[in-house]
Amino acid sequence: MTHQWQNVLIGPDSTIREALEVINHEALKIVLVVDKEQKLLGVITDGDIRRGLLNNLDLQAFVPQVMNPSPVVASGEMSAQELSRIMSETGITAVPVVKDGRVIGLKTLQFINENKRYDNPVFIMAGGFGTRLRPLTDNCPKPMLKIGDKPILETLIRSFVKAGFSNLYISTHYMPEVIRDYFGDGEAFNAQIHYVHEDKPLGTGGALGLLPESLSADLPLIMMNGDILTNVDFECLLKFHNESQADATLCVREYDYQIPYGVIKGNGSRIISMEEKPVHHFFVNA
Repeated sequence: MTHQWQNVLIGPDSTIREALEVINHEALKIVLVVDKEQKLLGVITDGDIRRGLLNNLDLQAFVPQVMNPSPVVASGEMSAQELSRIMSETGITAVPVVKDGRVIGLKTLQFINENKRYDNPVFIMAGGFGTRLRPLTDNCPKPMLKIGDKPILETLIRSFVKAGFSNLYISTHYMPEVIRDYFGDGEAFNAQIHYVHEDKPLGTGGALGLLPESLSADLPLIMMNGDILTNVDFECLLKFHNESQADATLCVREYDYQIPYGVIKGNGSRIISMEEKPVHHFFVNA
């Protein structure tokens, strides 16, 4: 068996038997039906063939009779995390990569999960007191509060690992033993977890100075709070940062604030205009 996507291309004049032979021989378990210019016409899986046979189609019938003419496709710019999300949502394990309608590749869920790895360090700040959430945080650090069936920090760590980031640093201060005892060295989470401890609170980002000097200055570092649930695509974030050649990239959210009164604009004692309950838009660090 091979993993060469070019080996699973067949023409619309191929038979169902020929498609079945390709699926049986190739490890990718999918057939891409293309025209002479390699434009994608449809895809075929063994499930499509089984349904065709149940509908009394002959193995010598042509593949357009069983192919899916409107498959899920990807562009070459999609990140591994985005592709993984699409496959999980649609229940498929392989996605053709197309450009201008032509097939240029094939991504499988197995390949994505096995090959996306980033050496970039991830710095998670988990030393806060969580004062505003007391009494919930009287005996538990805020990042260790559970949302669903697991701590917030565990959900965050698993998100990073799933995106290919496993070199993690966690800063602690309040009840550090709770975090250390739960995550250990990270092996159980497929990560390498290192800890830096703040003897006294250093403020947002202050613990950066505690990171080892051995960290590569050539690899951008991702830093975030340990009490945040987010659907940020970390791979896309890193790609955007690198392509922008920026010194730093800040993730922000849009925040709208509506003034509950009519706002007057004037010139001295003269009223120029009145805007009723205007909405102002801001980007905030939250």
